[in-house]
Amino acid sequence: MERRRRVERLVALTRYLVEHPCQLVSLSSFGEELGAAKSSLSEDIALIKRMLDKEEEGWIETIAGAAGGVRYLPDLRGKAARALVESLAEELSRPARFLPGGFIYLTDIIFTPAIMEGVGKIFAGRFRPLGPEWVVTVETKGIPVALFTARALGVPAVIIRHESRVTEGPAVSINYLSGSTRRIQTMSLPRRALPAGAKVVVVDDFMRAGGTARGMHELMAEFGATVLGTGVLVATREPEKKLVPDYFSLLVLEEVKERGPELRVRPAIWLGGE
Repeated sequence: MERRRRVERLVALTRYLVEHPCQLVSLSSFGEELGAAKSSLSEDIALIKRMLDKEEEGWIETIAGAAGGVRYLPDLRGKAARALVESLAEELSRPARFLPGGFIYLTDIIFTPAIMEGVGKIFAGRFRPLGPEWVVTVETKGIPVALFTARALGVPAVIIRHESRVTEGPAVSINYLSGSTRRIQTMSLPRRALPAGAKVVVVDDFMRAGGTARGMHELMAEFGATVLGTGVLVATREPEKKLVPDYFSLLVLEEVKERGPELRVRPAIWLGGE
């Protein structure tokens, strides 16, 4: 009977922690809910922590003191991260994904929650040590990347629009040069979207020359925000020098021949890519 109660307790603890990422919960709260002593809960937490470490699915952080507790920090690393990124590289290298103009079809990948959850965890593991307070992207395909990254970090997401909307109040707008289309475009963000001095990370789905990412950096400067890092799902190998000085990508689009559907997508170097 005791064994059954512990199994039920482990399931309840794991489910709550995973469903409430980055939320600090006191052991007293768990004790009241589950009817267990702190000593028993501490043993349970240690077991869950070992399991997550083994599966490379995140971290359990324990904070001591009266205001302390335990929380789950999502992450995807090691073999788990490699498996996800390598499967994406294989899928995105299929000739059927070739698009005229040197692009690849990403929409179905980006709007698949199970895939973006893993992508968000990888970005969270990369950027969490920097202490971001917000995740910023530009509509439309960057939205799933930003939302799942924000969830894994336990912070809000902010979506930059291409045009300001009356329903969102006064906005700051800038013009920028798109590195892929070589056209002047506009991006806009409501003044209320970010507080002054915010610490942000910028994410997007695709980067060629980095014009859009640079535009987001410049817009953040208008808000007095500090950009701690930039993450993209796929970056092209060429041009090698992007318009943003430093960025983190999961995949590299090595080659696209505009005259025919020949693609080569590989994991980025940080994961052991070529």
